[in-house]
Amino acid sequence: MPDLAHYGWDEELAEAFRASKSTGTAPGRIAVDYAQDFLVITGGGEVRAEPTGRLRRAVQRGEALKPAVGDWVSVEILQSGRSVVHGVLPRRSKLSRKVPGRTTEEQVVAANVDVIFLVAAATGDVNLRRLERNLTLAWESGAAPVVVLTKADLCPDPVQVGEAVRGIAGKAPVHLVSNKTGHGLDDLQQHLAPGRTVVLVGSSGVGKSSLVNRWLGTERQVIAEVREADQKGRHTTTHRELFMLPGGALVIDTPGVRELALWEAEQGIADTFPDVLEIARTCRFRDCVHEQEPGCAVREAAATGALDPERFAAYRKLAAELAAIEKKQAERSRKSPPRRR
Repeated sequence: MPDLAHYGWDEELAEAFRASKSTGTAPGRIAVDYAQDFLVITGGGEVRAEPTGRLRRAVQRGEALKPAVGDWVSVEILQSGRSVVHGVLPRRSKLSRKVPGRTTEEQVVAANVDVIFLVAAATGDVNLRRLERNLTLAWESGAAPVVVLTKADLCPDPVQVGEAVRGIAGKAPVHLVSNKTGHGLDDLQQHLAPGRTVVLVGSSGVGKSSLVNRWLGTERQVIAEVREADQKGRHTTTHRELFMLPGGALVIDTPGVRELALWEAEQGIADTFPDVLEIARTCRFRDCVHEQEPGCAVREAAATGALDPERFAAYRKLAAELAAIEKKQAERSRKSPPRRR
């Protein structure tokens, strides 16, 4: 039977579970989200469980957390053999994005994660602006971001690519790796400590599932053939899934996504653009938004080249996007109760 301590269960979570007063239930961690129900790891083994009707209604009213992969939940096994999820325990961290489309709603990509691997292929030009966006959400999550540049064996100048990415990654470590040759993979082990949960985020075909397969020592995740045109694989991951590695680390693989839309990101922007905020300290006005205000040190730095103009443009774009999201959230909160974290 699974030892929940290997999945991150500890006394703090046990106290939260006791405080929930969910009688007749057992704790478990969501390993797979199948949309309609979940695979949950409990002390008695794996069970398929769906949210109770009460929990679904509470989520719709913003009175309860919507279960996500990585969440700790209270599960009841009914006499019929069917299992249900009654509630979600408080989260220690969450990687969130706005759901795709025009709807202003949060989607939790993964909960209770310690490290976020932002995976991108080192082949061709790495999209630094997309990476800045993903770093913003990663820092906001409460977990530690790590940039993983895959397919280093196919990169004509890995040193130059690594330097360019480190130039915008700030405090986040940057690793160049190759699943084919094994280059750099040993360096990732420092982030894969027993009991630590790591989530992989990146576009389709950058090698996330290949990394998982290598760590597991088996072809658990199906990967399509590499395209000859650009040497990109097309993985077939369709849902988020948590795996336990032989060394004891926990890894969540996710479907490919080109870009994460901002949700909550104020602190994340600060952590991703510390250079911009440092220059902003010398603006004439403390509330300068770096648009038309006189004495704006940030605009001046971008004009003189002291600050990369493209990086400044990326900062303004993300700040404007966040302001628009916050405005929509405020409008929505006036019409409905605030949602729980």
